[in-house]
Amino acid sequence: MVKQEPEAYSWDDFVGDGSTAWTGVRNFQARNNLRAMKQGDSVLFYHSVSEKAVVGSATVSKTAFPDPTAAEGDWLSVQLVPKAPFRQPVTLRAIKEHPGLQGIALVRQSRLSVIPLLKEEFDLIVALGKGKP
Repeated sequence: MVKQEPEAYSWDDFVGDGSTAWTGVRNFQARNNLRAMKQGDSVLFYHSVSEKAVVGSATVSKTAFPDPTAAEGDWLSVQLVPKAPFRQPVTLRAIKEHPGLQGIALVRQSRLSVIPLLKEEFDLIVALGKGKP
């Protein structure tokens, strides 16, 4: 899962661009999560701060490469392409209330910008986004 403030870069911006390099990550754990992504992996797109909801899914089209926005250090980026919007956003509240999702890093480490998910957790969020309980 990747998180972004919709006022800075929204799902609609992402879809309009058709692809984006996920840059600007300056947290070691989040960087390591980017490094672990593989080409073809599915990723959830989360609107943070003002909306606090998962709004769509994306695919990793290029694995970790040096972040072109980093002046120094071992910072990475991945290339993402939009896959599908969610029929209904999956709010942070819905995630916190779902028994199968209460332990995910989004709940435990709310400031982490790139979050790993187990397949079961990913599938649960996608099902919720399709309007399935």
